[in-house]
Amino acid sequence: MWESYKKGYKAYLQLEKSLSDNSVEAYLRDLEKLTQYLQAAGNLKTPSEINLKDLEQFIQSIAKFGINASSQARIISGAKSFFKYCLTENIITKDPSVLLESPRLKRALPDVLSFEEIERVISAIDLSTADGMRNKAMLETMYSCGLRVSETVNLKISCLYLDIGFIRVIGKGDKERLIPIGTDAIKHIKLYKDHVRVHVRIKKNFEDILFLNKFGACLSRVMIFYIIKDLAKKAGITKNISPHTFRHSFATHLVEGGADLRAVQEMLGHESITTTEIYTHLDRDYLRETLNSFHPAFK
Repeated sequence: MWESYKKGYKAYLQLEKSLSDNSVEAYLRDLEKLTQYLQAAGNLKTPSEINLKDLEQFIQSIAKFGINASSQARIISGAKSFFKYCLTENIITKDPSVLLESPRLKRALPDVLSFEEIERVISAIDLSTADGMRNKAMLETMYSCGLRVSETVNLKISCLYLDIGFIRVIGKGDKERLIPIGTDAIKHIKLYKDHVRVHVRIKKNFEDILFLNKFGACLSRVMIFYIIKDLAKKAGITKNISPHTFRHSFATHLVEGGADLRAVQEMLGHESITTTEIYTHLDRDYLRETLNSFHPAFK
């Protein structure tokens, strides 16, 4: 019975929501947790028979197993998504998850690097090596465009429009976006392509990937993490940084410079503006300056 619901839901996530395979699998795993709970409780109801109390008891049960608040929130989000699908397909007439509350989450922000610290990290690269020239081009691109690490490792040469100053990025859910790219990043991409990448023996199916490892294949996410950690150490930076720090710093510097939040949302590829707000880690001086400049009560 539930297999047919899951099959339909999977098609909905893939076709209607255009989610990536990883995201689809995550949603289905969370739905599986709900059906396993109902089965264990000896009450495998159909979606139309499930009520708010059933869902609240399900959340209480996973909380008892020590599942943290963020994972609980994700599972609740998955349940809401499933019942929204059921409502759309007329499997149910009333959504039992509407009043289901998520646990309050603390908005933990990663460390942000100042522009000077970003420059120190990039300056720590040894440009006398082939890897160094690649890393310089890669980090300049990550900071210039606010890329996710997955977007960086999968960046394609065919998606570079350097003559007009843009790159095309395939982000979460296979959604594409065009992002402006800075002149420094363009310069170092060209240097890497013309003087380093041309000498790499490229593996089959990786011909269009821009940043390659010494074996001619994609760099791994872990490798980029280690590259950045090592450079931060050489630059004498003690903050806890990761590849995502470059993306977070990109957004922070834009907003602090007066960029419109909607424009930042577009460049980051966020579906919701509330997600973008998490990245705008503004210091108090900036907020005070904004109030002084624009709020009539501070004139």
